Amino acid sequence: MKTHRPNPIVSLVSRTVSPFIMMFALYVIFHGHYSPGGGFQGGTLIAAAIILVRLSEGSERAQLQFSRSWATPLGSLGVLIYFSTGLAALLMGDRFLNYAALHLSHHEPLSRSYGILLVEIGVGLAVLAILVSIYDNLLEGDPDA
Repeated sequence: MKTHRPNPIVSLVSRTVSPFIMMFALYVIFHGHYSPGGGFQGGTLIAAAIILVRLSEGSERAQLQFSRSWATPLGSLGVLIYFSTGLAALLMGDRFLNYAALHLSHHEPLSRSYGILLVEIGVGLAVLAILVSIYDNLLEGDPDA
């Protein structure tokens, strides 16, 4: 089997650009509750940065950045954050995902903003994990073939 030898220029550029993509993704996630963007877009950007390194470095070396074994727990954590935010509002006696019921702040608009931020973080984690997992599964191929 042929081993992957990364091009040094492509490798350098991808390792240099990847942290900036991730930083912008965090900006999109943390400002998505009051501006365009949010968890889905931010999670997609982080996944794109991880896949960029996987493409340029090869899958084995890229496992140091984001291991395949992290995808399922991280995706599950994202769904748990999303669901528990909605469930907490139900337990407080209000509707599912009514962020004002969470009482995360003394001011209702700020409480809503924090609740939306929790949901955006959960969605971002889930989307990140799922997209990287899809890429890894496509890369593996069919085990029955």
